Amino acid sequence: MYDLIIIGSGPAGLSAAVYAKRAGLNMLVIEKNPVSGGQIIDTYEVDNYLGIPGVNGFDLAMKFREHADKLGAEFADATVTSIVCKEEGSDTKAPVFTVVTDAGEYDTHTVLLATGAHHSKLGIPGEEEYIGKGVSYCATCDGAFYKGKVTAVNGGGDVAVEDAIFLARFCEKVYLIHRRDELRATKVLQDELFALPNVEVIWDSVVKEIKGEDKVTTLKIENVKKSEESDLNVDGIFVAIGIHPSTDLFASFVKCDEGGYVIAGEDGATSVPGVFVAGDSRKKRLRQIVTAVADGANAVTSVQDFMVGKSK
Repeated sequence: MYDLIIIGSGPAGLSAAVYAKRAGLNMLVIEKNPVSGGQIIDTYEVDNYLGIPGVNGFDLAMKFREHADKLGAEFADATVTSIVCKEEGSDTKAPVFTVVTDAGEYDTHTVLLATGAHHSKLGIPGEEEYIGKGVSYCATCDGAFYKGKVTAVNGGGDVAVEDAIFLARFCEKVYLIHRRDELRATKVLQDELFALPNVEVIWDSVVKEIKGEDKVTTLKIENVKKSEESDLNVDGIFVAIGIHPSTDLFASFVKCDEGGYVIAGEDGATSVPGVFVAGDSRKKRLRQIVTAVADGANAVTSVQDFMVGKSK
């Protein structure tokens, strides 16, 4: 029987593992992927994590994992298939949950959901090949590397327009590529975008292919109304067509918003007593490495508070 099972070993899950071990909790981290780290393992360079400017995303993830390993955190390589409340708790008794995986079942008094989120991809030639070499899904994370360069943003919603506005601060030129003849973003954002002299919107168009040599150099664009193709020379492309929380497994177990993000207070407590959430799968404003790490630490503190006075 564990005190805490953490599902996911991205920054939130690994931070929680460190804090749980330091608190003396009997804990287990379950990770389905071959390596820990979550989304950051695909980030070529992280320049906004305090104290480690310019660190490679994969290297940072390995540092996080090494820290948890050094403290003796227990890991299981498995895919969670369901979570079952075996025994409901009370003010004096801790609940019991069974976490069912493809490698066996584990009982625990508390669960931390740290499964993160994933960016929607274009699914076109060259996209996977150039991730970290000109293809990015986070302007806030990687935008500063394109100072004085030419970039493109693919999308038409609030996030895409916000990304284009952000990039326009330091990029020589920003193209916003949208498949329709009008944006879905709020009017306030659109007004701000259209007022920028170094932003050009390419309407009714989709990106068909990402090309380059060692890094991105060209996008093949198709105008869907005219059925015409052309090449656009850029140094990088930011894909902003949506982010989806990796919470499908828990959608009927804990309360989520319309986008699938787990609803929780600042303490990380979900609608199910004894189940907590941390990281990008939680409903919140900012999703960054630093906020995920903070979420993990905060959630473990909440787990400790939850267990006070409860018999096991």
